[in-house]
Amino acid sequence: MRRGIDPQAEKDAARAAQAAAEAKQAATFNVLAAELIESLKPGWRNAKHADQWANTLETYAGPVLGEMPVADITRDHVVEVLRPIWTDKPETAGRVRGRIEKVLDLAKARGLRTGDNPAAWRGNLDAELPPLAKVRNVEHHRGLPYAEAPAFWRELETRTGAGAAALRFAILTGCRTGEVLGAQWEEIQGETWVIPGERMKAGKEHRVPLTAEALAVIEAQPKARPFIFTQPKGKRAGEKLSDNSMLSLLKRMGYGEHATTHGFRSTLKTWAGETTAHPREVIEHALAHRLKDKAEAAYQRGTLLQKRRQLMTDWAAYVTGSASE
Repeated sequence: MRRGIDPQAEKDAARAAQAAAEAKQAATFNVLAAELIESLKPGWRNAKHADQWANTLETYAGPVLGEMPVADITRDHVVEVLRPIWTDKPETAGRVRGRIEKVLDLAKARGLRTGDNPAAWRGNLDAELPPLAKVRNVEHHRGLPYAEAPAFWRELETRTGAGAAALRFAILTGCRTGEVLGAQWEEIQGETWVIPGERMKAGKEHRVPLTAEALAVIEAQPKARPFIFTQPKGKRAGEKLSDNSMLSLLKRMGYGEHATTHGFRSTLKTWAGETTAHPREVIEHALAHRLKDKAEAAYQRGTLLQKRRQLMTDWAAYVTGSASE
């Protein structure tokens, strides 16, 4: 013992400090997120909720925060995650922010980080981002004017890759981003795509008539995996295509300020309503919209599949330019 210091105690303290430092380095955002989801599972009604948590954090937070030690995450990192989706996907962005905040709350409770939570809204992110209540009142799903759709299609056909194929399929089917990216081979039944209710916004099974053009898109995709549109390479090769894949393609094509993937549903609806004689209820069914008039909705309980097939055939002919050939 020297100067009243126990050498063994000093070594033990140094080892403990080293172990604590190593634990902090090992406690990455992905590790804490997985542990938080596991701890919350018993309180959730079904496994789908856990999947949603895992998928949103992996897709949006993962690329920036995933491998970072939770102790190193700052407000700038959180803003880097949120800014790209804050106005385009406000509902999703709000959920992602809240979930990041909970992961970092867990980190603080375990002594893995100190200070304020960088994902907190009040007095923190509200200085960087506009309130979601105001963002939601803005038109987020910019639709390309239908007159420009054939020219856009010609340019899109020059693009290769799974993202371009997925975007072509989304345009030809009028379906939402999540429905397209979640499409699996087992859902394709001949010339009809049967989307199960759990993957639909309204919670009801939706049958989508597939035109020759839409079938050609998916037939060109590899069939080794359950999902039709998959990551071509990297660590996630063969997994479902990223939610941002189509939006990123639009930006690379120079359409980032003029159109969104979801906006092509508006393009289809406007084209059909203004230039064709297809009945409104057929158009609404094609977009899987609920009819606001309850009496009309009850009357139109049928899926109008054959009439919708003709609508989508006409749309494919228009958008691909074959109608004018």
